[in-house]
Amino acid sequence: MTLDQNPHLSDFASFITASPTSYHAAAEAARRLEAAGFDALDERDAWPTTPGRRFVVRDGAVIAWVQPRAATRTTPFRIVGAHTDSPSFKLKPNPDTGAFGWQQAGVEVYGGPLYNSWLDRDLEFAGRLVTRDGDVRLVRTGPVLRIPQLAVHLDRGVNDGLALDPQRHLHPIVGLSPVAGRASRGDDILAALASLVGLDRDDVAGHDVLVADTAAPQLIGFDDELFASGRMDNLSSVHAGLIALIAGADALDDAADIAVFAAFDHEEVGSESPSGAGGPFLADVLARIGLGLGGDESDRMRSFAGSWLLSSDAGHVVHPNYPERHDPANHPLPNRGPLLKINAKQRYATDGVGAAEWARACGQAGVPFQPFVSNNAVPCGSTIGPISATRLGIRTIDVGLGLLSMHSARELCGADDPAMLTKAAGAFLAPEDSVQ
Repeated sequence: MTLDQNPHLSDFASFITASPTSYHAAAEAARRLEAAGFDALDERDAWPTTPGRRFVVRDGAVIAWVQPRAATRTTPFRIVGAHTDSPSFKLKPNPDTGAFGWQQAGVEVYGGPLYNSWLDRDLEFAGRLVTRDGDVRLVRTGPVLRIPQLAVHLDRGVNDGLALDPQRHLHPIVGLSPVAGRASRGDDILAALASLVGLDRDDVAGHDVLVADTAAPQLIGFDDELFASGRMDNLSSVHAGLIALIAGADALDDAADIAVFAAFDHEEVGSESPSGAGGPFLADVLARIGLGLGGDESDRMRSFAGSWLLSSDAGHVVHPNYPERHDPANHPLPNRGPLLKINAKQRYATDGVGAAEWARACGQAGVPFQPFVSNNAVPCGSTIGPISATRLGIRTIDVGLGLLSMHSARELCGADDPAMLTKAAGAFLAPEDSVQ
């Protein structure tokens, strides 16, 4: 089987390919929403108060919603939340560096990538350039750089333990230093990036440019039962929530709740930004929807008391080579359905009521799900779930796609799991009989 023979997985692969950074992911989501009849809004404008399908973009984040025909000032929200960013490396302000005849790029670590997985890969620059008058241009180069590993002949102990210093060992090569009679576009990285979008170097006043792997998503396994790609943490959830909202829009026009898709930026570095889950973006949008319906602060509280948030972020399936790192009684596997993420210390926001609501949504969608809990001796990561629950006071469930090699440049999941996550997200947004 090829990707073209699996429409959902093929579309997911196209979304990943179009989204090397959070800014590209937000732009691709906006493109798809507009094509589906959603109206783009500007936060600086007055917003319509009538029923409709709308979205707003803030930097690398996007929030979209369907306001039903019968919505009132106390109508609850049903929110699928995700994040658009992935671990990577970010271009420094003065990026041109190098030594011994090599041209290199100065980068700093973004989030928590598995360093070794980024070695010896064909990488690209991607992100946004901002001009002196505030114009924003998205840019991507295609494969132009590489982080080369030291040969085993020069480090005979490398297979006994690889230690990478992020300041010394992770600056990618972009070419060779200019020599007499030969100019190099890479001698000034920002100039090269500017030229790709029709700008001069002097036009660029700011930039947010990251490094992304260029390898295409791919089915693998003798029976094509696995799917390999970069950035599935967390474009898997962005794609699932986006498709669930768009595909269900007709039914959501007459739903009992206001369906919302919220894809935040900066989760990998703590969510503390205007476009992150710790910032005001979602609260601002929900408040403006409520005000447009004639609500006040009391109405907002009543609305939130009946609302649900599904925090969707990638989780872990059991690693066959490291089973001792997993809980001995909970072993999620590929192609067995999305994960329900549970943690006693509230690193995930799921509680018993939330677990029941997720079971209902998966039952309605006709897909299985699997509980995930960490080994007690292995610290648990977190998500936008506890952050959003704390900020908004809305009941929250943490779920996600099960992966191997999370935070690698190349992650792995079951080929059936992305579609199951999307179906479950759709059933969550349009419940037949919700847990109250």
